[in-house]
Amino acid sequence: MKKVLRNPLTYVMFVTLGMLLLIMFFIYPLISSLYYSFTNWNGISDHVKMIGFKNYSKALSDPAFWNSVENNGYFILFSVFVQVPITVVTALMIANVKKLQGLYKTAIFLPTVMSTAVIGILWGFIYNYDVGLLNTIIVFFGGEPKDWLGSPKTAMLSILITNCWQWAGFYIVMILAAILTIPKELDEAAMIDGATGLQRVRTITLPLIMPVISVVIMLSIAGSMKAADIIIVMTKGGPASSTDVMATYMIKYAITNFKYGYGNALSFIIFIFTMVITVLYQRLFAKRAERIDY
Repeated sequence: MKKVLRNPLTYVMFVTLGMLLLIMFFIYPLISSLYYSFTNWNGISDHVKMIGFKNYSKALSDPAFWNSVENNGYFILFSVFVQVPITVVTALMIANVKKLQGLYKTAIFLPTVMSTAVIGILWGFIYNYDVGLLNTIIVFFGGEPKDWLGSPKTAMLSILITNCWQWAGFYIVMILAAILTIPKELDEAAMIDGATGLQRVRTITLPLIMPVISVVIMLSIAGSMKAADIIIVMTKGGPASSTDVMATYMIKYAITNFKYGYGNALSFIIFIFTMVITVLYQRLFAKRAERIDY
């Protein structure tokens, strides 16, 4: 085994395989998408005509596209400022549970492994105007029922809540795993010094799990940029495009209309937006979450 590991050819083989996979499934599709984004290709015909930056200028001058960008922004803001705090608080609560902790972790993680179509249909029934659970509760307490998915004022919020419910369990398990790796001696020493539970969380737990929280925020941002399936299942981008995001805009205005050149331009714009947001987050915030050894 040692002779094999000393042979440079072994490392070349591993690196070559990894590079081939990277080229096949990332670099080539990226270059191909960039090429077709400058064409009027319809996805079927062999005839491909170069049209320059017309697809990009069309997208950037379309108010519907900027509406979808704005909705993606809502996804990001809700994920970072609502979903992440909820996951942190929930993980802290579960970490302090003495009995049936495994049951709680399983129950919370369950929505993550469920199909998005199932979750969309399930929450569609919850939001139903006539027989939905939410309106039933509102009417029971004397309120007026709302058309949650049929009104532009509430449709996006309804989807954001559903998306949070689906993915919160995954992030909670990640944060909970980080909390459970913190040595108990640190918490016990703080208790002996008279620190309250809130003080221990603020001065010990949160600083030690900050690298994991940073990863969770990054995953939330990336997930927000590619959100599409839950919207397609629940509203198809409606009503009046109020829930369209960039991915659903691409599907609606490009893919289904056989404007694959335009669709590739949109996909590359989404890629650039995602890269810019990711780099900005890494530069401005992620570096502050330094690795802590204990």
